[in-house]
Amino acid sequence: MIPRRIGISTGGGDCPGLNAVIRAFVKTARRRYGIEVVGIENGLLGLIDPELDNPNLHFEQVRGILSQGGTILGTTNRGNPFRMAVRDGETGEMVERDVSDEIIVGAKRLGLDGIVMVGGDGTLDIGRRLMEKGLKVIGVPKTIDNDLSATDVTFGFDTAVGIAMEALDRLATTAASHDRVMLLEVMGRHAGWIALHAGLAGGADFIVIPEIPYSVDALLESIATRRRSGSHFAVGVVAEGALPRDGDVSYITQAGAGMNARLGGAAHRLMDAMIAGGCEMEGRVTVLGHLQRGGTPSAFDRILGSRFGTAAADLVAQDGWGKMVCLKGQTIEAVPLEEALKPNRVDPEGELIRQAESLGVCMGRALDAAVLRD
Repeated sequence: MIPRRIGISTGGGDCPGLNAVIRAFVKTARRRYGIEVVGIENGLLGLIDPELDNPNLHFEQVRGILSQGGTILGTTNRGNPFRMAVRDGETGEMVERDVSDEIIVGAKRLGLDGIVMVGGDGTLDIGRRLMEKGLKVIGVPKTIDNDLSATDVTFGFDTAVGIAMEALDRLATTAASHDRVMLLEVMGRHAGWIALHAGLAGGADFIVIPEIPYSVDALLESIATRRRSGSHFAVGVVAEGALPRDGDVSYITQAGAGMNARLGGAAHRLMDAMIAGGCEMEGRVTVLGHLQRGGTPSAFDRILGSRFGTAAADLVAQDGWGKMVCLKGQTIEAVPLEEALKPNRVDPEGELIRQAESLGVCMGRALDAAVLRD
């Protein structure tokens, strides 16, 4: 029997293409199956916060949103119901509390037959755990980091890479004008996909990713080799989760009640180490930050988000609960949520890394050859 009333939520960080998913899900669910769709606001908080509206989504509500960045439903990366931050009535301090049962109650109060949860590994893990409590869930993979192994690519990644590539194009001209080393720090958490793809597309001279802990000496030697060849500038991409061979990742905030530690500072740390190591050129650091997450989604992300949204509606109608839609080759498929949580990391010995090094890109390995920019 086809469900009659389904909720859809967007959790974690915002991402280009989220509205494409919402639009496609609403249009397919209503037009093809006659399913009523409720938009759950701010992740899952709409199920427990009485001040949030959780609107019924009709064609009118999703008209014109395909090209919009962000999400019309709002989102949060501090809405894990299994470790929600609340203020202790006695001490006044923020503490973690499990409110997952309230999520179940809230879904029943709204008369939902299930929820489509659009998010990354954190959101999908929450969905898996809520399934164990009896809530029916279907997942849609969303992350600019492209770090979910169950799908060939996540929507949002293509847009983020394009933005980072454009930033590299701009940094290269000012680096050449001032004879500088320019570092661009990009997002990606513990996966180097954004840095690797943007670096290759933007002609970076060196790329530093979490999967290959870097040698400062190797990077300095690549810069020195460039100088000896007559090139007096260099541009590098640094993933936020990058780390030195003898160190750990950099954090700008530590974990607290209801929130995880935030990565950051990797490029500044590398620049300091390069200066301390005797880099002869002046250096600058640009942290691209949330520019990677916002704005108009690329054509690829609009199409992939639309395909995911349509496939999620089909799964609902087919009683395919406990699964996540994914891209395999040219086909949209579905996998169990448990499989969806496996991380996707760059293979340090993979084809893309070998090709980058064949092009003369220094990946921070101690034995890298000289880097020559075309």
